[in-house]
Formats: sequence, C-alpha cells, structure tokens
Amino acid sequence: MGPGSVGSRSGGCGRYIGVTALLERLFDVLDDSLVASTLDTALLGGADFAEVFVEDKRNSSAFLDDGKIEELTSGRDRGAGIRVVSGDTTGFAHTADLSENGLRNAAEAAAAAARGGGGGVRKVSLERQFASRDIEVETFPETVAKATKVELLQRADEEARATGDAISQVSARYGDSRRRILVANSDGLLAGDDQVRTFFSINCVAQGDTGMQTGRESHGRTVGFEMFDDHDVSEMARTAANRAITKLSARPAPSGAQTVVVGPGGGGVLFHEACGHGLEADLVAKSASVFAGRMGEQVASPLVTLIDDGTMSAEWGNFAIDDEGRPAQRNVLIQDGILTDYMYDQIRARKEGRPSSGNGRRQSYQHLPMVRMTNTYITAGQDNPADIIASTPNGIYVAQLGGGQVNTATGDFVFGMTEAYLIEDGKITEPIREGNLIGNGPEVLNRIDALGNDFAMGHPGTCGKDGQGVPVGDGTPTLRVTSLTVGGTAA
Repeated sequence: MGPGSVGSRSGGCGRYIGVTALLERLFDVLDDSLVASTLDTALLGGADFAEVFVEDKRNSSAFLDDGKIEELTSGRDRGAGIRVVSGDTTGFAHTADLSENGLRNAAEAAAAAARGGGGGVRKVSLERQFASRDIEVETFPETVAKATKVELLQRADEEARATGDAISQVSARYGDSRRRILVANSDGLLAGDDQVRTFFSINCVAQGDTGMQTGRESHGRTVGFEMFDDHDVSEMARTAANRAITKLSARPAPSGAQTVVVGPGGGGVLFHEACGHGLEADLVAKSASVFAGRMGEQVASPLVTLIDDGTMSAEWGNFAIDDEGRPAQRNVLIQDGILTDYMYDQIRARKEGRPSSGNGRRQSYQHLPMVRMTNTYITAGQDNPADIIASTPNGIYVAQLGGGQVNTATGDFVFGMTEAYLIEDGKITEPIREGNLIGNGPEVLNRIDALGNDFAMGHPGTCGKDGQGVPVGDGTPTLRVTSLTVGGTAA
C-alpha cells in the first residue's frame, strides 16, 4: 500500500527514553497538540484504542565487488502510521504527509476501517515520559565522509586477497542507519527513541582442486561509526578469507545421528528460529506453536535458560522502546528448563489482561507492529568448553550455522552448517562441508547435556515474519546436543 492507503483486519516497562530535545527538533512539525488532535480524530468513531507512530529513517550503504565500488547509496524515509482498534478489528493507515491535514486524513481513514459502532468523543491527554539511555553514540555515521566508508571496503578487499592466492573473489558491504521514532497513543503515552546502527560484512571465495568454497564474517552494533574502533575490517577480512581457504581441504559431512557440539555464538540462530518464534504470543494464540498450552511445564533440559532481551547494550536487537512505545525488557522465557513466559506486543497483552513485554516491533511506519524477538539467547553454563570437547568421543563441532527452515507448529527444522569440523577421540580435527543439521527444536532443548561458561553473541541478523524484517541478535555458549541428524554427502 502506498502513502495514505488503508487496510483493516479482523481477529484479533525496563529502560525508557522519552521525547528528548533531539527528537523535538526532528519532529518540529509535530507538537503535542497536533499529535493529541490526531488521536482525538482517530477515536471519534468510538474506538477502544488509537496510536500514532512517526518515523524518520536515514540510511546509507556501499558495496564493493571484484575490487570495484558497485553501489553507493543513501536515502531517507519519513512518515506516520495510525492504528485504530475497535473490538476485534484493527484499522490502519499510513502517510508520508505529516501536515495537519495529512495526519487527520490518515486518522479518519484508519478509524473508518476499524469502526464498529459506539460513537462518542474521547479526548487524549498526553504525558511525556523520559529515561536515560545507556548507549552514547560518539560519531553519527551521517557525519562521516563517503570516501572514508569506501576506504574501509577497499582495505578489506586488499587484506582478504593478501591472505592467500586461493582467494579468487571478494565482496564487502558497509551499511548504517539512523531511525528516530515517536509513539503516542490514547492511553496517554508519548515517547521517542533514536536508534543508530552500523554494519560491515565481507564474503570471500577460495578456489582449489575441490572447487569453490566461501567464507564470511560480519559485525553489526547499535552504535555509531566508532564501531570500527573495536572491529578492525582487516581482521574481519582475514577471518573470512581463512574460512574459505580452510574449507578447500574439507571432507564431505557424514550422514546420520551424531553428537553435535555448537561453538559460542555459532548456534544462536537455531534457537532463535526453532524455539524463539514458537514463544511469540500471536503464534501461541493461533495454536501455531509447539509451545502452546505448555506454560509451567518442563520443555528443555534443566541446564537451559532462554532469554529475550532488548536492553542488551549495543547489540543488534537493542532499543530503548519498542515500536509501540513500551520499554525494552529482559524477558526470561525458559528458566532451568521450565517454560515461564511468552513474548507479547500491546494488542495481544491487552486481550490477555497483562502488560506488554516490550516485543511489539514493525519494519517501518508503513507496517503494523507484531510480536517479534529482540536479542534471544541461551545463558552460559558452568562447564569448561575444552572439557566438553574432550568428553565427546566422536561427533561434529559446529562453529557457525547458516540459513534454514523451521515449522513453528511442530518445531521441525533444517539448518546449513557454514563452518564445521569433525570431533574424533575428543579432539576437533578436519573441517567438513556440505552438511545440514536436521531436528526438532523442543527435542534439541531437551538433549542439551553440557553448557559452557563462554557465552557469546553471534552475527547480526534480520528476522523475517509475515513479510516484515527487523534487526535481531542471538547467542549461545558452547553447548552439546547428545543426538542430532546430520544430512551430509559422505558415503
């Protein structure tokens, strides 16, 4: 739908940052009275709830391939989404016109889509809410010259190629964004956030007697350009290149049931996809989750505590408030193997008479919010990682997992292994390639028999759900799963 378009559907706080002086300058056309009058208009039809979400997002990116800059872009997107809830019906309109007329028209359109009768007038009194933010951006990326960003790509390309003659192709990408939001609703909330993210990735291809193999490394943080003070692109390039070169001598992955040890940070995506989505309250309510109706039950090994935490400082899924204005929170979903909670957005929480867990997120002002993860991870255990390997006679060590597929209703999944090795006689030995991990999320949770004390977050990711993508993080310590099916190509 384009600006001003309307849609309807039937059916169905931690840290806090308020509307700072910075946000006031950003939304200088949106004083409190204009926001309040927009909400009043949205409520004229007798709706139960109304919300105004305003977003101003700037982004830039640069892409290098085969030693040449193929892409150098920047853009800005600014607009408002207005949501009106009446009974079980939600009306939604979005517009790029932030004038009084533009907002009024969008509010009327959303109200018309949601109208279920009732009538009457409700006036909204907005109260600004403030709190401190624990991330201090030192250098906003928009203040950095494009030539400086391009130099990072060129340096990574040169370093990767210098790693070895086997490196035949290199591509690298830089990206940054600054997303400023304002959220106001008919409960009287008025809040804002200023989210800055910086990202860099490099992909290398090595060519040898066994064909071509790839290696990748990436970093992304909710900080400014100062990210590169802690993450050297030359080191990232060497890491990616060495991964590709190592895989040239890799053996085909074995097939069948194997003991699998997952390295720190390397398997977070598995638990995000195979378990995390099943703990989102909207999927639970639709009985599209294997965890539906299991609150208070043991769903994992007693070693396992699973957390979703939007407050993790500088991590990719970090924010001060979610896209409904609710504070980011640290939510314990599974405690010592027991299912203790689900993740909620505002609408689902209201229906169940409980507070939101701060998991209402949307891709942009053109989208409705829904229940989404932030930074999802398994907490560290007590075991020495070296002891976990030494006590595993034979199996697979997975350093990094790639993409995969998951059925949230059953928990069944398939994930590719992008960096993995054999474990033989309690030692990590030869690299393997062309393998998948095949299993079931709840079964994997129950088969974890060792957790390392070396927790780490994995690479930054974009989580897709119902056509929307949002930034997320995930992490694990070293962990061992007693049995997983490996789909390999070895005879």
